[in-house]
Amino acid sequence: MRSTRSTVPALIAVPVLLLAACGDDDGGGGDASDYPNDDITLYVPYAPGGPTDLAARTIASCMEEEFGQTVVVENREGASGSIGMQAMLAGGDDGYTLSLIAVPASATNPLQDEGVGYTNDDYVPIAAVTEIPSVLAVGADSEYDDAEAFFDAARDEPGVLDVGVPGTTTSQAMELQRMAEEYDVELSLVPFTGNAEMTTALLGGNVDAVFINSSQDVLSNIDAGEFVPLAVSTPEPVDYIDAPTLAEVGFPELTNSVSVFGLAAPAGVPDEIVSTLEDTVRTCLENEETVEALGEQYVPDEFIGTDAFRERIDEIVDVYGPILEN
Repeated sequence: MRSTRSTVPALIAVPVLLLAACGDDDGGGGDASDYPNDDITLYVPYAPGGPTDLAARTIASCMEEEFGQTVVVENREGASGSIGMQAMLAGGDDGYTLSLIAVPASATNPLQDEGVGYTNDDYVPIAAVTEIPSVLAVGADSEYDDAEAFFDAARDEPGVLDVGVPGTTTSQAMELQRMAEEYDVELSLVPFTGNAEMTTALLGGNVDAVFINSSQDVLSNIDAGEFVPLAVSTPEPVDYIDAPTLAEVGFPELTNSVSVFGLAAPAGVPDEIVSTLEDTVRTCLENEETVEALGEQYVPDEFIGTDAFRERIDEIVDVYGPILEN
């Protein structure tokens, strides 16, 4: 517990409270001068085993070493990350309750549904941990050998092919909606809570394909021949996936499905604590063991701190906001 109920007489308590109020002028709860001096809870808004879970547990381990305090990781999956966000916000603005957010889902959720329980002003993005492009993949026994065959089938039978996506407000879902609106190629989107569910669905033949974060678990399935990559979401090809870009197979505008996983805190956390967390993430991303655990290919070449992370979120709102308003 980080706060206790005072039992001193009122005449003594009033001056103490006044002194505390005078010393807390940074807009947030808790004492920033000796942060952290207690356990930190880091929520993961998706199921265990996926890329957000890996990123959270890896950065939490490094933070524990840097802070000398326990960082407890808790999975609160559901509603495209909204449940995890709500859990973080309910923890208060003292800096001891954080979340690993997945952009664009965290930014687009409140645009799509006012009932998600938060807005983009209710949290502070602290720093990006990983950037992971998406890959459109089919199972090993799929009748579609390449992207051309897959999209030809989609054009012939609009809405018949089922494609798993990690939530309805993720970049994968948004890009496939844009594919239908801008290129008249309609796929039936099936939302899941994370990579683990999507993998099970594809391997079980419950969906025709997945448009999934190309995290290490997915790359392992590609290497094992369980997944066959058809296309990647990046503007340029990536050297670790043998597949063309969506732009190269006829969708030049669909280059935005790159998931950014990063640390966030409730709005109102003192600036000093935000800076401490930001600097700690920066230090962790310079640690060779941490980078290796995250996957070197996923760690941003240039550090994305609080301001740059906020700019990235604003860009996502500008691109996908009009789609969600339709």
